[in-house]
Amino acid sequence: MLTRKQLELLEFIDARMKRDGVPPSFDEMKEALQLRSKSGIHRLITALEERGFIRRLPHRARAIEVIRMPETADRRFAPRVIEGGARPPAPAPRAAMPVSPTHALELPVMGRIAAGTPIEAISEVSHHVSVPGSMLSGQGQHYALEVRGDSMIEAGINDGDIVVIREQSTAENGDIVVALVDGQEATLKRFRRMRGMIALEAANPAYETRILRDDQVEVQGRLVGLIRSY
Repeated sequence: MLTRKQLELLEFIDARMKRDGVPPSFDEMKEALQLRSKSGIHRLITALEERGFIRRLPHRARAIEVIRMPETADRRFAPRVIEGGARPPAPAPRAAMPVSPTHALELPVMGRIAAGTPIEAISEVSHHVSVPGSMLSGQGQHYALEVRGDSMIEAGINDGDIVVIREQSTAENGDIVVALVDGQEATLKRFRRMRGMIALEAANPAYETRILRDDQVEVQGRLVGLIRSY
């Protein structure tokens, strides 16, 4: 059984992975669960990993993979352990379920996108990549981009990753988008509207948030998935 906070965090990570294709940042987890510090998030993540619900990928900044979600019977909340009392035994690991093949689709890779200093706008197909059909959201057009730079590393997006983008011209606050700046610079950033302006936020403290006028930014798509080679 999971504690209430463990279940809340697992469901939050799973929902964000399905929406954005990447896990939320520790700050976003802390805010969503209304915790005062990141140390509480670290403890919850460790507990979920020990119970076989998630896996942290080594040598990657905040890369988390959801392995399974609890079944209905598992959604009962575990009682709190009183200090000095006996800790209930951890549930035995379950046998791995066979993975069924997923229909793959070919998407065009439209060059490279900057996760750092903006580069020239992408416009030409460089090659194609196979993408699981389950990764594509809705009926819209999709394309892929190769990431260059480390400004989104705390969002789990690394240099060399392939990001899958759903083509659209609008975005909600918090979406990770492909933004075209001044008609010539393409960049991958988190989108926010604030006080009549648009903020393009990096996920790396080494990079500053760019505050731009509405007419300077054109949303070209939203992140829906990520492909990484090891």
